[in-house]
Amino acid sequence: MTVSQTELLNHRTKRPVPLTRMGFGGAPLGNLYRKVSDEDAQAALQAAYDAGIRFFDTAPQYGLGRSEHRFGEAIARFGRENIQLSTKIGRLLLDCEPHEVTPEAFVDVPQKRIVFDYTYDGVMRSYEASRERLGVAKADILLVHDVCVFSQGSQEMSDAKVRELFDGGGYKALIELREAGEVAAIGAGVNEWQVCERLLGLGDFDSFLLAGRYTLLEQEALDSFLPLCEQRDVGIILGGPYNSGILATGAVPGAKYNYAEAPKNILDRVRKIEAVCAAHDTPLIAAALQFVLGHPSVKTVIPGAVSAAEVQANVALLNREIPLGLWSDLRSEGLIRPDAPLPTEAANAA
Repeated sequence: MTVSQTELLNHRTKRPVPLTRMGFGGAPLGNLYRKVSDEDAQAALQAAYDAGIRFFDTAPQYGLGRSEHRFGEAIARFGRENIQLSTKIGRLLLDCEPHEVTPEAFVDVPQKRIVFDYTYDGVMRSYEASRERLGVAKADILLVHDVCVFSQGSQEMSDAKVRELFDGGGYKALIELREAGEVAAIGAGVNEWQVCERLLGLGDFDSFLLAGRYTLLEQEALDSFLPLCEQRDVGIILGGPYNSGILATGAVPGAKYNYAEAPKNILDRVRKIEAVCAAHDTPLIAAALQFVLGHPSVKTVIPGAVSAAEVQANVALLNREIPLGLWSDLRSEGLIRPDAPLPTEAANAA
């Protein structure tokens, strides 16, 4: 089984950045919530490459550099020219004392602390450090990381980081890097579509990595943000297609939604979606993965994996044939919005 190709445009020059319809999300290989051995990490990356996946996304935050180091080892095997790579700016990793380490949700991390910095100097320093950890001359896509309310803790802090990006020169640095050919495309990687829409009103971005905010459970982004992306030729890299787990596990006890235990209304809705999937002999997780690719602005989906088996399972889910009636039943029962584009429609358009 292989993964098909798509394109994300630098919409200023119409220069394409080729992506595979499925990419590899690097957060789990930073030891997100649990330690992953180096052997399993490399096996997962190799399985992705062997399956035809050619887009790999990482960030300094992921394991305080551990994910980038692991990607670098794999890229040396693959050949830099054979893959597309994205990383992020916004968090500088500084040496520190053991009690100062800021691992966030990652375990077994290097002795570093995080400092948020969206200034001109912060962008340039972060990008240079990422290139060193990755062992590459440049990335293809460079994303502003986590200026959203979810990550910053409040609307006020989110607004302050956006102001820092523009008033402190961070955006200028991104533009300079793109114009110099040091990156092919710029954007942001966040957990909320609202801040993406705000950024589009302030600057010239090519893409956004949107985590968990356009899924089988959530389609509010169709109101204004995704139509704006279509108008502006802005591509979406879709992270979190399972809403932190519940669309993979189903409505089981302790199921996670948006990084916390799922509330009753979410559990009830997922049970209804599961029932439709079961009626069509389709795993919920397969429907969740393929649904997001129905929207023309969604260029790739990047589920994480910590083993070769998980990668192979993701690829099988992507390639699984889903009955057309499943989508129409979800629509007719009001479980997905009537204006949500479907994978079948995307396939016909292609």
